[in-house]
Amino acid sequence: MNDVPAIAAPLMQREILVNALYEAAELEHNLMCTYLYAAASLRSAAGEGLGDAQRTSVQRWRQVLLAVAIEEMGHLAAVWNITSALGGSPRVGRANFPLDPGYLPASITVKLAPFNAATLQHFVFLERPLGSSEHEGQGFACERSYVRGTDRPHLTPMGRDYDTVGAFYATLSAGLRAFVERHGESYAFDGDPALQLSPAEVNLAGARPVRCLKTALAAFAAIVEQGEGAPRDSQGSHFQKFLGVRAELAAFSAQDAGFSPSFPAATNPVLRRPPRPEGRVWIEDAEAFATVDLANASYGLMLRLLAYAYTLRGPSAEKSLSIDLGVGLMQALMALAERAARLPAGPSNPHCNAGVSFIALRDPSPLPPGFAARRLFVERFAQLAEAGAALRAGGDARAAAAAERLAALASQARRGFELTAPEAAATPLRVQTLAGSTVAAAVAAGAQAPAVAAAATAAGAAAPPAALADGVETVRGEKLELQFEARRCIHSRFCVTWAPQVFLANVKGPWIHPDAMPVEQLVEVAHACPSGAIRYRRLDGAANEPVPPVNLTSVREGGPYAFRGQLQIDGAVAGFRATLCRCGASKNKPYCDGSHHDAGFSATGEPPSGKTEMLAARDGVLAIDPQVNGPLRVRGNLEIVSGTGRVVARVTSAYLCRCGGSALKPFCDGTHTRIGFKSA
Repeated sequence: MNDVPAIAAPLMQREILVNALYEAAELEHNLMCTYLYAAASLRSAAGEGLGDAQRTSVQRWRQVLLAVAIEEMGHLAAVWNITSALGGSPRVGRANFPLDPGYLPASITVKLAPFNAATLQHFVFLERPLGSSEHEGQGFACERSYVRGTDRPHLTPMGRDYDTVGAFYATLSAGLRAFVERHGESYAFDGDPALQLSPAEVNLAGARPVRCLKTALAAFAAIVEQGEGAPRDSQGSHFQKFLGVRAELAAFSAQDAGFSPSFPAATNPVLRRPPRPEGRVWIEDAEAFATVDLANASYGLMLRLLAYAYTLRGPSAEKSLSIDLGVGLMQALMALAERAARLPAGPSNPHCNAGVSFIALRDPSPLPPGFAARRLFVERFAQLAEAGAALRAGGDARAAAAAERLAALASQARRGFELTAPEAAATPLRVQTLAGSTVAAAVAAGAQAPAVAAAATAAGAAAPPAALADGVETVRGEKLELQFEARRCIHSRFCVTWAPQVFLANVKGPWIHPDAMPVEQLVEVAHACPSGAIRYRRLDGAANEPVPPVNLTSVREGGPYAFRGQLQIDGAVAGFRATLCRCGASKNKPYCDGSHHDAGFSATGEPPSGKTEMLAARDGVLAIDPQVNGPLRVRGNLEIVSGTGRVVARVTSAYLCRCGGSALKPFCDGTHTRIGFKSA
C-alpha cells in the first residue's frame, strides 16, 4: 500500500512539457510589455526638457527598447510554434502586473516601471548570461524568498526554479530532447504545422514552422543567443545593448545631475481602485483613464486575434488578416502608451503620471473560427475606432495618430472579414471588384482572371466616349475602349512615343484616338505602360489583358517599384500593373507621382541578390497592403528584379521600404519609425 507508482520524469510528459512552454510564453510576453512600457515613458519632443544631444541619445535608447521588444515578440512566436507543434494551444494570455510571488522564480521580478537607472539595471539583470555578477535594480528585489517545484515524481504541472532565463531554456531543451528520444519525432511533433505562424503571415525571426527536434532546438538556441542568457561577448544581444545604454546614461548623468530622460510614469498602474494598493498606482484622471482604457482594449483585441490565428490553417487570407490587424493594434497601442505616460495619474498620486497597464483578458482562449468570431472582431474594431475618435477631439497628436490607426484597422477589418458571404472553405486570398464588392480570387481550377475582370466591368453600363469618372478618362473606339487614369501616370512616355497617333501630346481638347492604330498593336502599348494608367477593354470579342504569368516588381533606379501581377492594393483590385512610391515623397501614396525627381531621391536600381530559390508557383493574387506610416506589406508569389532584370529575391511575403530611408533597400529595416515617416 506504500508503494509509489512509477511516473515518468516531469519533462518526459507532454502535459508538463507544454505547461513549461506556457511559462516560457508568459515570460517572453511579460518582458515585451515591460520594455514597451519603459520605451513609452521616454521624452522625445523638443519641448520636453532635453538638449539636442540628450534628445538624440534618448531617441536611440527608445529604438533599442523597441527593437528588443520586437525580438521578444519573435521569441514569443517561436515558443507558440513549438507549443503548437507538440499539439498544444499556445498560451496567449498572462497574469496581470504586478505578478504575485510564485508565478516566476524568486530571482525574477516583473513589473511595469518607467525608464530610469534602476529599471535599466533591472533589464540588464534579467538578460544577464549565466555566471554574470550583475545585480538586480534597486526596487526590483523579490518580496520574499521561496522555492518552486518538488523533487518528488509528480503528474501535476508546476513551475520550477531557474537562475537565469538561459538556464530555463536549457532545461526545456533537455526535456524536449529526452521526450523525442523516448517517443520518436513523428509521435512528439504531432501538431498541424499549418496552424503555426510563418513568414507568410508575419515578418518575425521566430515565426518559423517547427516540424522536428532540430527546428525546435534551433528556436530555443536563437532565443538564448539573441537575448536571455547570451554569452557576455555576444554582440547585438539584449544584454550587450542594455549595457551600451547604461554607459550612455551614466555619462549624461555625470554631466548633468538633473538629467531626466523619462516622464514619471506610474509603476504598475491600474484602472480601478486596487483591493491591494501596495505597489500599484490608481489612475483617476479622466483623460488618462480614457487613454489607458482604449490602450488596454486594443491590447485585449490583439490577444484575441493572435489566439484566433492559431486556429486557422495557413497560408490563408483570414490568418494573414488576423495577424496584420494584431500588429496594427500594437502600433496604435504604443501611441496611446506614450500619451498616457504624459498625463497625470490623479490626485491620489500627484507626483506621478499615468501609464498603460496592459490588462490581459480574463480568458483569451481562441474563439471558434467562423462567422461569429469575425463579427465579434468587426464589432470590437468599430467600438475602438469610435473611442479613438472621441480621444482625438482633444487635439493631442499621439491621440490623433492612434485614432487614425484604429479607424484604418476598423475599415480593414470590415473589408477583410466577410460578414455577408456564406460560409465556405478557406481560400488563399480575396480580392475586390473595381466597384468595391468582393469576389473570390481563388477561382476554380482553369478559370481565368479576365473572366473576373469582365464580370466587374459588365456590372455597369458602358461608358460614353471621352467620359471622365472618378479620375479615369474613358474613350470608346470601334474595337477597343481605352481608359487613362492621370493620377497613376508617371510619364514613362511609352504611349506618346510608341503610339503618337493615338495619344497626342501637348494638345488642347480630345487627345486619345483609339481607332488611329491597329488594335493588336495598341494593346501592346497599353501592356508596356508600367503604372497601369493606361488600360483597355476589348469590344471586338477578343480577350482582354491576360494575367501576367509571373508576378514581378522592378526596382527602378532612383524611382518607384514597378509591379506586374494580379494586383490587390489596400484590399481593392488594382489591375495588372502599378508603380508604387519608394522615396516617401509622393503626394498620391501609395502610387508614385514623380516626386522622387524633386526630392532628389537617390537609390540604386541594382540592389544585391539575396534569396533566389525558385518558388513553387510564380503567379496568383499579389496583395500589397500599405502600412500606416510604414512599409508596403506584400503577400503572394513575387520575384523582385533589378532595373536590368536580374533577380534580387524571390519571396512569398515581404516588407518593402517606402520611406526612402532603409539601409536594406528594397526591404524595410524599420527606419520609417526613426525618421517619422508619414504615409498621409
